[in-house]
Amino acid sequence: MRFSIISEIPGRTRLQLAGPVPESDLDALLKLSGDIDGVCKVRVYGRIGQMALEYDEQCRAGVLDALGALDAQAIADAKTGYVIQLEPRKHKLVMDLATLVGAHYARRWFLPTPLRAVFVVAGYMTFLRAALRELAQPRLTVPVLDASAIGISFVKRDVDTAGQTMFLLNVGELLEDYTRAMSENELINSLLDVPDKAQKVVGDTEVSVAATELEPGDLVAVRTGMSICIDGVVEQGSAMVNQATLTGEPLAVERSVGDDVFAGTVVEDGGILVRVRANTAQTKLRSIVSLVQTADSLKSEGQSHMEDLANKIVPWNFLLAGLVALTTRSLIKTSAALMVDYSCALKLTGSVAVMTAMSDAAKMGVMVKGAKYFESFAKADTIVFDKTGTLTEAQPRLACVLTTDGWSEDEVLRLSACLEEHFPHPVARAVVNAACERELEHRERHAAVEYIVAHGIASSIEGRRAIIGSAHFVFEDEGAQLESDIKERIESQMQGLSPLYLAVDGKVVGVLGIEDPLKPGVREAIADLHALGVKHVVMLTGDSERTAERIAREAGVDEFKAELLPEDKYAYVERIKSEGRHVAMVGDGVNDSPALGLADVGLAMGGGSDIAKEVADIILTDTDLAAIVRLRRMSQGLIDRLTSSYSKVMLTNSALLALGITGMITPQTSSLLHNGSTIAYSLGQRKGVPALADVFAHVIWPAPRRHRCRPGAGLFRKVQL
Repeated sequence: MRFSIISEIPGRTRLQLAGPVPESDLDALLKLSGDIDGVCKVRVYGRIGQMALEYDEQCRAGVLDALGALDAQAIADAKTGYVIQLEPRKHKLVMDLATLVGAHYARRWFLPTPLRAVFVVAGYMTFLRAALRELAQPRLTVPVLDASAIGISFVKRDVDTAGQTMFLLNVGELLEDYTRAMSENELINSLLDVPDKAQKVVGDTEVSVAATELEPGDLVAVRTGMSICIDGVVEQGSAMVNQATLTGEPLAVERSVGDDVFAGTVVEDGGILVRVRANTAQTKLRSIVSLVQTADSLKSEGQSHMEDLANKIVPWNFLLAGLVALTTRSLIKTSAALMVDYSCALKLTGSVAVMTAMSDAAKMGVMVKGAKYFESFAKADTIVFDKTGTLTEAQPRLACVLTTDGWSEDEVLRLSACLEEHFPHPVARAVVNAACERELEHRERHAAVEYIVAHGIASSIEGRRAIIGSAHFVFEDEGAQLESDIKERIESQMQGLSPLYLAVDGKVVGVLGIEDPLKPGVREAIADLHALGVKHVVMLTGDSERTAERIAREAGVDEFKAELLPEDKYAYVERIKSEGRHVAMVGDGVNDSPALGLADVGLAMGGGSDIAKEVADIILTDTDLAAIVRLRRMSQGLIDRLTSSYSKVMLTNSALLALGITGMITPQTSSLLHNGSTIAYSLGQRKGVPALADVFAHVIWPAPRRHRCRPGAGLFRKVQL
């Protein structure tokens, strides 16, 4: 890449590039230059072909050499293929506004009236075509309103007013588009960190290639600290993979030969060779962007109501304009009635509020799959919790091993671990970890494992049937035998523990006592949920009545049900929903999946099974209940903001209509204030600028003249109103 130095101070340099940078290349150039060792910050001014760099002063020579080595091929390789830009274009917004303002006033000041009229008529064609497309549907929408308002100026032969109106509408549209894009960009960047390179294995060597060049069947090497940029299957090696960006799971999971891995995850330790299974456009990473783009299908009820109302109001705008025309005989006042619509503000403020909430949720480790799930969780009056891994620690511990029939503790634990290692459940991990701590090898000596959901595991070893699971499974379903006096002794020793029975050929040979301690802060979190409007908190578990009673008492839940099967949990949720309750279900296991899918909103805890996360509507990275309390507050806050913005938009635009119809303000002024209020209210939905909308609101409805202090309002902490 060719460039020259315009100015330079230690650690900062401004470069003049060979020419303007195309919009399609900006993301790639930003990423490539930002990845250079020593570079701290990069800004690219595409239209004027300049770049500003901040870097470690000691790396100056290396930075400039690396920039010089960039070429067109490197830019092409770095392109991610997203249809949504990953970098907000603030400088582009400024340049577009400058171009729009400059062109408008240059024509107005320097062109003769006939030539200026030609430009205005040409500009009107864009508005007219948009209106005709809407009328062809047929439907009355905002483009029809805009074209009608501008057309009235032509009827009056007032070309300057028509040009001024189009100018204000174009400025408003530009600002609205940027506000929406800014929120969309922030959401995407909060959800994922896009890897751009891959180490492709070719023969005995590795070649660094762009992720977009990979094809199904290619082999990719991934090592400690590297991102996995494709979906694929592990062909060689073993690694601990952090999947938090996709599944919400906070702890790394082991992935070895035959396991699936997904794009957007990171290898924390180890090294693996991955066989590419799908093109990059088909990966789960792309599906997240697709989810953002198609979020309209998952709007909340309140947001949908706002937008439906916005569409229904447009015909009433025309009716109002007709009444004004008949009663006042004034084209100016009729134009004012058409210049203000409710649709843009209602739709934009709702959309920005939702995207901001999703972005904030992602930053605190919560992936919400659609806006309607915020609303569902905010309305939930009953929260149903699974026990293990949700209210209790995600990693329970083995407390004791009791033996019968002449078996030793090591033999019982070794066989139990051999069976349980195939099952990704917290209890299974507790057994396997305990065997590892005792250095007990548990190589497979059994046939294929049969897993019975919420019951246990069955297999055969040396021709003998081996089962491990709950008392219900071992004694009732499998008919295993245990002398009554021994059973009573075990039950007394297992008090407060979750027992796991191991039986071989119908005889119980050992019992493992699993300690399931309550998570820190659970009681406080449940109290907070009650304070936030949750009327009923329930715990459902497959554990024994005695264990469930202890946990329920310590947690402070209102109700508990023990010794439940998956279908029992499903039936319970179904029953309370039929009673008219709005139910949120929180779980993490395979046996929670049916209930998670049935609830009004399902939440999967971090560290849970993949199927639970797939079924759930909300995925939590954090494993403590404080995250659920934060989500409840955030959800209620979003609903409050949607309601507040609805009221402000309706009042503001109604006031502007009244002022325009009475002739107190011109159509151009009402257009300016209408677009300004739309941007102000939309920005007011974004974190960090809440005062902007309030300031505009007080301009429309002045409050008593006094100082108002608003904590956290940035530059608007003290405003003279």
